[in-house]
Amino acid sequence: MKLLLDSTRCQGYGLCQEHAPELIELDEWGYAKVLVLDVPPAAEEAARACAESCPNSALRVER
Repeated sequence: MKLLLDSTRCQGYGLCQEHAPELIELDEWGYAKVLVLDVPPAAEEAARACAESCPNSALRVER
């Protein structure tokens, strides 16, 4: 599974990082950066929660 970010859609709410700080980092303005592109199996549920929490659909998961 991959966690993908469309940085043009990110508005810096930071909600995604609350679900998986090991997968998402926020810069000093609150914009997301994906730390782990290939999500380990143990973190797949957290990756889905990150994507679902984004109000602008900037994150998505792919198989």
